[in-house]
Formats: sequence, structure tokens, C-alpha cells
Amino acid sequence: MYQLKFDENLCKTCQTGDCLVKCQYMDLDKNVAIEEMVKISKGEDSFVLQDCITCYGCEEYCKRGNHPFYLITERRQEKGILTSPRAITKQWINIGEPRGKFKLGDIKKKVLSFGFMPELLQLVKGRLFDDVMPSYVFGQEFFCNVVYIHFANTSIIKERLPMVIDNFRKLGVEEVVCMHDECYGAFASLAPAYGMEVPFKPIHYFEYLYNRLKELSNEIRPLNIKVAYQRPCSSRLSSDKHHFVADIMQLIGVDLVERKYQNENALCCGDVLGMAFGYEIKNDVQKRNIDDMVEHEAEYCVFNCSACQNALATKVAKREIKQIHMIDLCRMAIGEK
Repeated sequence: MYQLKFDENLCKTCQTGDCLVKCQYMDLDKNVAIEEMVKISKGEDSFVLQDCITCYGCEEYCKRGNHPFYLITERRQEKGILTSPRAITKQWINIGEPRGKFKLGDIKKKVLSFGFMPELLQLVKGRLFDDVMPSYVFGQEFFCNVVYIHFANTSIIKERLPMVIDNFRKLGVEEVVCMHDECYGAFASLAPAYGMEVPFKPIHYFEYLYNRLKELSNEIRPLNIKVAYQRPCSSRLSSDKHHFVADIMQLIGVDLVERKYQNENALCCGDVLGMAFGYEIKNDVQKRNIDDMVEHEAEYCVFNCSACQNALATKVAKREIKQIHMIDLCRMAIGEK
């Protein structure tokens, strides 16, 4: 079984404790944060294991690359601290089980990976994707399984992710454009953290969109709208690609409003909070997030993750903010929407 690459000494010698100090859902000072992470690294009990809402944030906050979120998840599973009842966890795990039913397009050296999210299939159309479609994969055999971190279950990821990677290897692909953050994070962050070799180059679809928009720059018409961006939890696994949000907005003439809950301070969509901790905290987080969008006069809420969009689309609409996926926003800029 694959083992997490984690250095206890990096926690012991940490000068900031940022992984927990910066957490949006706990209130810890530096000394307590470092003390608790050292406990966790030793396999000891810590209230952090109980209070973690699986927002992925600490994985980004740790600038030493020591993977605190993966470690917290490992310890929670070891101690049986589950995010949701076992029956619900099992149901979710069964959904992602490979069943030999998948779709392949006309496979080339570069492919789009939709994982197991059918919503994405409806988004990918038009000139932005002319250079790669119809080279794509879809189905459980290409589903990264990283979502199970939310359920404090890394063992199923360590079991299935190597098979997913091998399925791509068998196709002979050289580049995989990941249409979801978790997919990209699986190959660029989680797999290396567990010593899994990835025989292809993962490409975040934001980077792909940015490069395609530059190629189509003559067709771009500035949108001149104000937007708020809903950053998904899984983007914390690919924080080095987050700058493409601002880069794309600038390229297509969109004003990305400066607000409290963005970038490192982003709040999650709240879906997992409701499942794990009840509707009170979920509603509070969603209200603060949307109030922030309204206060800064955002006309649109731009989504990256389909799950976030499902969780918040109706609520932002009630506050007279239009909802749109990043792909549709880019298509709108080249006159396709």
C-alpha cells in the first residue's frame, strides 16, 4: 500500500503553524496549531481530527509542502472519525466503483478527462475545444476518487487511483486536460505525495482555457461585467494554478471584485458542512459568502466546480446575482453564448 510522504520534523520546526492558524473554520493561535499538528504527526489524539470540516485549506496554507490535510485525513480514518454515517460513505464509494462502463472519444496524445461528472460533457463545446475534441475519456475507470477525502477515506483512493493512472497509461496519452480541480490535484499533488508515478502531463483546464483564449484573442470582446469567483475546496490541491482565474478575467475584460472571501480566504460552497455538521453552519457559511458578493456588487458568480454550482446557484440567484460556469463565461467572451 502506498504511504504518505510526511516529515514530522517539518511540523516540529515550523515557525508559523499556518496550516491551522489560517483555517477558516477553527480559531487557533500559532503555538496551539503547531502543538496539535505534532500530535497528529505522532498518531496521537487531537481535537483537530474531530473539528476538521475537510475544506482542503491547510494543504495550501502549508508552504513547506508537508501535506497536512492528507495526514489529517489518514489519522481520521485510522481512528474511525468519519465525516458522515457509514451507510452514506459506503453509498458514495459504491458510486465511484469501476464497472467497466466508460466512454472514449477519438483518443489522441492529448485528451480531456471528464472523470465521472456528466455535467462537464454538456459544457465542452465550441471553438475553445476544437484543438482537442473529440479526444476525451469519461467514466469511473477515469474517476480520480479524490472526493473521498471528504469522507476521511484515503484507503479507497490509494486502491483506485493507481488503477486510474494505469488506464490512462494504457491509452498511450501524453497530456491529460483535467476538467475538474480534483482530477488535476489527484495527478499533480496527491499521487506524488503517495509516491505514485504519473506517466503523463496533467494540465489544469484553467491553464488550457487561458492558452486557448490567447490563441483566439482576435475574437475576444471584453465583457465589462463584475464577477465574484466561487473557489472550490479541491482547488487547494492546485493552488499554483489559481492565478489563472485572475489571468482569464483580465484577458476577457471582466472585473473580478476584490472581496473578503476569495483567494486563500475563500469559503467553501457549504455542501459538505451540511452533511457533516448540520444546516446551521452550512447556512451561515453560505450567507456570509453571498453577502460578501452582494456587498461588492458582483453581477455574476463564476463557478468552477459543478457541485459548488448545484449548492449555490439558486441562492445567488435569489440575491439577483447571475450564475455561470467559467467555461460558459469564456465562451461568452468569444461570442458563443
